[in-house]
Amino acid sequence: MRAMAYERFGGPEVLAETEVADPEAGPGQTLVHVEAAGVNFGDIKQIAGAHADGPYAPSGPFPRIPGMEVVGRTTAGRRVLGYVSQGGYAAKTVVADRDLIALPDAVSAGEALAVLVQGLTAWHLLRSVARIRPGETVVVHAAAGGTGSLLVQLARQFGAGRVIATASSEDKRALALGLGADAATDGDPEGYRERVLDANQGRPVDIILDATGGPVLDSALNTLGYLGRLVTYGTSSGQPAAAIAPSRLAVDTITVAGFWLIPLIARHGATGTALKELLDLTAHHHLRPLIGAQYDLGRACDAHEDLLGRRTQGKLILRP
Repeated sequence: MRAMAYERFGGPEVLAETEVADPEAGPGQTLVHVEAAGVNFGDIKQIAGAHADGPYAPSGPFPRIPGMEVVGRTTAGRRVLGYVSQGGYAAKTVVADRDLIALPDAVSAGEALAVLVQGLTAWHLLRSVARIRPGETVVVHAAAGGTGSLLVQLARQFGAGRVIATASSEDKRALALGLGADAATDGDPEGYRERVLDANQGRPVDIILDATGGPVLDSALNTLGYLGRLVTYGTSSGQPAAAIAPSRLAVDTITVAGFWLIPLIARHGATGTALKELLDLTAHHHLRPLIGAQYDLGRACDAHEDLLGRRTQGKLILRP
């Protein structure tokens, strides 16, 4: 079968189109004929070897096939959405039954891929970690991205009193406003505090959801109010944040927390009530996942380059 694989760790250039043997499903697994595969920053980290020695790292010899999300059909013709630790960039893949869910006809392949890794991340950031309460102000960084665009919408669905988006361009800020944000501002760390407080009518904020890290995270801490929570779930800036003294957390009465979806899936699987809720919201048009560019499977390198270059909006999709 056709696949994109890598034989060493590196950047997008290590991905190459190849022919490999069809996978075979074992006990508790299902063979899926892939209609579309999602592209994530996690795929880029996977081929870079960022988690090569971690407890949730892909296993097995090279060559390896990246990709964590697939939509397709089982051999019996059932339309499904599935999570895999690796193997999604291929014409066929094997999915553990606990990570496979039937896909309603009302949800497109692109929408489904957008609400798997990125949608589950957004759901848990708000519900499980930040524990949003009705009426709270939520700040979403990188609000035009795959996860950020869903956070804006879900924050509104979950009762936020005010949603403030940050994004790097006028077009991206306009997109966030169209998705339901009450205000949108530049996310640059210089002048961040003043812009965000102004967007919140001069008041400190309750929740900040950050995938940027570095100086942006440092600036964001200065906008939290009493019992405020900042949740970090990425470091796309590639820069380290300053150390945070525990005494500051106590004096300011704020919380800094982290979240990564992969350990949660490893423990509990991908197809619980959160994913069902996300698919139901999408099927009934209460949630609008953004679908970005679609690429032929053989152009996976281009998809990775575009994602790294921040030239994308919404979910990127590969078509085998």
